[in-house]
Amino acid sequence: MSLNDLFTEIILDHYQHPHNHGLITNASYSSRGYNESCGDDIQVSVIVRDGVITDAKFSGVGCSISQASASIMTDLVKGKTIEEAKQLAVRFYDMVKGIEGDYGEEMGDSISMQGVSKFPVRVKCATLGWHTLEEAFAKGDNKE
Repeated sequence: MSLNDLFTEIILDHYQHPHNHGLITNASYSSRGYNESCGDDIQVSVIVRDGVITDAKFSGVGCSISQASASIMTDLVKGKTIEEAKQLAVRFYDMVKGIEGDYGEEMGDSISMQGVSKFPVRVKCATLGWHTLEEAFAKGDNKE
C-alpha cells in the first residue's frame, strides 16, 4: 500500500465514520462556515473549561475532504488551549498549501490532507472547519 493510498483511506474513514459529529447545545463557542464555491456547510461548537477545549463537535454537509477535515480537527483540538488550537490551525493551513515543514505527530490524521495542496480548489474544503473554529473564537461568545 502506498502512502497516498493510506492517506486516501484515512480521509474516507473520517468521512464515512466521522468523529465528534453533532452539535453541542451549551457550547462555549460556536460558528457556522459556508463555502460558496461548492456548498460545503459546517457548524463547529466547542466547550472550553479552565482555558482548555474539553469537547468539540461539528455538523453539516459537504464533500469528503471538508467533512473528514472537520472530523480530524475536532479530534486534534480536544485537550488543547484556544491558543494551541489556533497554532494547530496555522500549521494545518501551511501544510495544505504545500509549505514545506515538519508536520509530525502533533498533526495526527490531518497529515493525510497534505496532498490537498496539489488541488488548490480543494484547499478551501480542507480548511473550512478550521476557519469556522477560528471564527467561533473570534466572535468571543465564550460561555465558559
